[in-house]
Amino acid sequence: MRSRVRRVASDRPWVWLTLGWRDMMAHRAISLSLGAALTLFGWVLSWLLFEAGTQWAILPATAGFFILAPLLAVPLYEVSRRSELGQATTLQDAMQAFRRPGPQIAMMGALLLLIHLFWIRVAGLLFALFFGGVALPSLAQLPFAMLQSEMLVPFLVVGTGFGFLLAAGSFALAAVSLPMLVDRDISWLEAATISIQAVMENRQAMALWAGLIVLFTGLALVPFFLGLVVVLPLIGHATWHAYRDLAVR
Repeated sequence: MRSRVRRVASDRPWVWLTLGWRDMMAHRAISLSLGAALTLFGWVLSWLLFEAGTQWAILPATAGFFILAPLLAVPLYEVSRRSELGQATTLQDAMQAFRRPGPQIAMMGALLLLIHLFWIRVAGLLFALFFGGVALPSLAQLPFAMLQSEMLVPFLVVGTGFGFLLAAGSFALAAVSLPMLVDRDISWLEAATISIQAVMENRQAMALWAGLIVLFTGLALVPFFLGLVVVLPLIGHATWHAYRDLAVR
């Protein structure tokens, strides 16, 4: 049986980033607008959590961005797909990517959302377990209160472990499945299966790719999400080229 994935060199993610940068520069208005919209969403979400008195959830919700980002980047895959075909693209064209294979993308999105919500729930339970015995300080005082707590290290160890497992699972599911759903008439389950196979057969390249995504996105989140204006389009376009390299038509 013919393999549905290709094996690539372990340093191939650098090529994907180069091609992603090229696509972003060729479609700056659309790409940066989508990045800016996500940055605004991050601000609004943080404000809502703060106003609801659940400021503890800001950090896990932000970390959950890594789980949902492949879904949010769907319009960017469409921009790169149309660019590959030599077609001009408007913002409306890019947003149409959600509608064309809508049910399949919706199913994959629902799966990623469930993983994200599960992570938020786990984070809340862990926070209550390790810090539930003390009064919750204000948002400004919370980091200092946690740094002074003897429960900080076990909380970080356990929380990071759970977060890593969920992030690794979602990465394997979505590494190439969502751009594949934009490009092909295929079920979400088959796309997810091919994505997992691509990750398993290219462990070194995909480990580097995941590490670069975490590094760039983490740095982008530090200045209160401002870096996402550039990083989201870059990673989104690069993910399209990762899909084109890894998945056999």
